[in-house]
Formats: sequence, structure tokens, C-alpha cells
Amino acid sequence: MRIGVTTPTGTVGRLLLRSLVRAGHRPVALVRDPDRLDPAVRPFVDAVVIDQRDPRRTTAATAGLDALYWVDPTTPEEDPLVSYAKATDAVAAAVMANRIPRVVLQSSIGAELREGAGEIDGLAATEVALDATGADVAHLRCGHFFTNLTFDLDAVRSGTLETVLPLDLAFPWVAPADIAEVAAGRLAGDWSGRVVQGILGPADLSWADAVQIVAAATGRSLAVTRIEDDEQRAALRAIGMTGARVESVLGMSTFLRDGHRPEQPRDVVSSTPTTLASWAHAELRPLL
Repeated sequence: MRIGVTTPTGTVGRLLLRSLVRAGHRPVALVRDPDRLDPAVRPFVDAVVIDQRDPRRTTAATAGLDALYWVDPTTPEEDPLVSYAKATDAVAAAVMANRIPRVVLQSSIGAELREGAGEIDGLAATEVALDATGADVAHLRCGHFFTNLTFDLDAVRSGTLETVLPLDLAFPWVAPADIAEVAAGRLAGDWSGRVVQGILGPADLSWADAVQIVAAATGRSLAVTRIEDDEQRAALRAIGMTGARVESVLGMSTFLRDGHRPEQPRDVVSSTPTTLASWAHAELRPLL
């Protein structure tokens, strides 16, 4: 079985490659720069150069695949939804041209809204486009990545995080390793048709819960403060974001505040085992 993995140096992709290799596969690493692949993994994969926003190059890179793991790539555009649209057009064209029988999409909770969730709206459009290809498609709607905390290391070190969400609002948090495990099973497993699977971690957590857990796991004092939307906008502009990008990032939080609950219920299928405490102790603590 020839399995392609996009963004194979990313948060989930690098773990997925290892999982597939351990399961006896030789995955195809669809990558912009093969030199960025993990040297330990490189002998066990086939590296193929891809531009995920170019339909012609994406079609060429994915020829002959039996299954494709698709992650919409990090956007270089000022308006992230423009970049998502390019990637969506590229993958849909490739799946149809190459008749790729199976696609697993890394999506997000909130994609079911189809609009109103900031950058997640781009994932919603990818879901719709893949559904129209005729391939067997699994949409993995993931919760909030534990690893998002690594983008705020200075704030964690200083002892105070900020959020626009109510501090007691609980929502799904998940470890990327658990996403990779589910993805590996979907890529090689026995299923067909259209599947939507939530990947929601072991429990819903509020920001108040999360900082208490992280503080205990890392041995650091940590608190969280709620800020206004305009304060968040100003903070994003201060790091160089502008216009539509600011609103897209903000929207990924505010849709939760507006009362949204994931379409997929929390059950034995959607719940995954890795706790925030174990991840924070093993992965976050050494970075502080």
C-alpha cells in the first residue's frame, strides 16, 4: 500500500511517518524540502517534492498513491482563506486526476459550522471539496493541540497566559501523537465512504483547568487572564499580523465562546488517551 503524507515535518506529520514505518509501511513523504526530514526516518520513506498550492505539482507528486494524508499547509497569504482555497483546489484536482481511492484530512472542530470559525473555515472548504471527489474520505476533526502552548513559551515562563475565552469554558484539548495514531489507522484500516471522526483528547478542559495542570506538571507558577478581543488584535498586530489574518486567528477562539459544541460527541471513538499533564511533563517542561 502506497501512503502519502503531507507536511511530514509538521507537528502531526513527523509522528505519523514514524507510526506508519513502525507498522511496516514505507510512506511517501510529500515535502517542500526533503532536507528538512528527520535524518533517522529518511532511510525508511520515499521523499517526493510537492507544492501543495499548485494543482499540477500536487497531481504529479501524488500519482500512484493508494491513500493520502492531507494537511492544508501553513499559509503565506495575508488572507489565510486565500491560501486554503489554493490548497483545496490542488488536492481536489489531484485526487480526481489520480483517482486516489482514500483521503484522510486533518481538520478541526468547528469545520462543521462551514463559516464563522476564522481560519477553520478554510478546512471546512477542504472538507466540502474532498467530499465531492468520489474518494473515500475521513475528516479528522481535532481539538485544541497541546502543542499550541509551545507558541507561548515566554508567557509560560513569565507565569501568565492570556485568552479571549471565558476562563471556565471547557473545550477539547488533544495531543498530536494521538492524532497521528488515529490517522495511521484510518490510512491503512478497513473502511469506506465518508467518515467524520472527532479526536478530542481525554477530557474537555477550560483555560483555568489547563494552567493548573501545566503548573503542576512543570513545577512552575502559572495563571491565565481573560483579555478583550481588541487587546488580542493589538497583540497579534504587534507580532506582524495584519487585516484578515488577525481576524482569522481570533475567529478560531471566538467560535467556541459563541457556544459551539463539537458535532461528534465525546465517546470511546473520539476520546484519546494522552493527558495534558503527561504531555506537559514530558514535552513542555524541558523547553522552559
